[in-house]
Amino acid sequence: RRTRAALAYSNLGVVRTAAGRSWRRHVPPALFLLTCVLLLLAAARPVARVPLPWARSSILLAMDVSLSMRVGDVQPTRMVAAQEAAKTFLRELPPGIEVGLVTFAGSSHVAQRATLDRAALVASIDAFQMQLGTAVGDAIVQCLAEIFPEHGIDLGRMMTGTASLKGRSLDEREKPPPPRIDPVPPGSYDAAAIILLSDGRRTAGIDTLAAARMAADRGVRIYVIGLGTVDGEANSPDGMAIYMKLDEPTLREVARMTGGEYHHAGTAENLRVVYQQLGSRVQVLTRETELAGVLALAAAFLAAVAAVLSLLWSGRLR
Repeated sequence: RRTRAALAYSNLGVVRTAAGRSWRRHVPPALFLLTCVLLLLAAARPVARVPLPWARSSILLAMDVSLSMRVGDVQPTRMVAAQEAAKTFLRELPPGIEVGLVTFAGSSHVAQRATLDRAALVASIDAFQMQLGTAVGDAIVQCLAEIFPEHGIDLGRMMTGTASLKGRSLDEREKPPPPRIDPVPPGSYDAAAIILLSDGRRTAGIDTLAAARMAADRGVRIYVIGLGTVDGEANSPDGMAIYMKLDEPTLREVARMTGGEYHHAGTAENLRVVYQQLGSRVQVLTRETELAGVLALAAAFLAAVAAVLSLLWSGRLR
């Protein structure tokens, strides 16, 4: 009868310890393998859409003050509802975001330059004066002139094809033509946005879509609020019928071209909710962020852990 070969151990604890540690030798190689996978993914430079806080913020409110804003289909009137919603928007907006105010009817005007002074903005909103006409395009261009003063945007020059008709002294030189800009992706400009409120369609001024193209080329988002009826007729407080069909197709296209959003507000409560949604929306931007750095950092961490575990479990680090 053949005898089986056997190893003699002075202590069975050594055998138990060796058997218990058999899985450990696989951990460092597995971590190193995962490290290589992460490095390969990082080399591919993947991107993901990540919500990020808006650090340098200014918002331009462009508000329609045409005569159609006096009708009462939005209680108590469109104008009062718009004023109250705008003031609520200002109260709920973080204090570090600058807000400017542009009003438009037959022409556009800067009612308040971008400021942190909420009281000054409220005073400007309370001082609205309604006028004839609706120059939606002018309002967009006016907002762009406020956001990019270095671009030399001259609304008067654009409308007449010549220099602005503002009076100037004899020794004042004529302004040079605005510099050419290189278009950027729509919605890519992070430092400012426009919130446009209108209840009708363009009756004067620059073409609305041409102005929207200027905003899109500069990367500025326009969030559009269409206020009031879309049927085309409503009654003013004095009983006179006013034709003012909301030009929703054009307003939607403005939002689409610039990477913004379109909202219709048929009531004062709807308008308030829309302003609340936009207030929270413009505080956080969803941007495409490259993940290569994060993946490389994770790979470096796993490599360090694998090295330390390998040294510890091999007995080389004591």
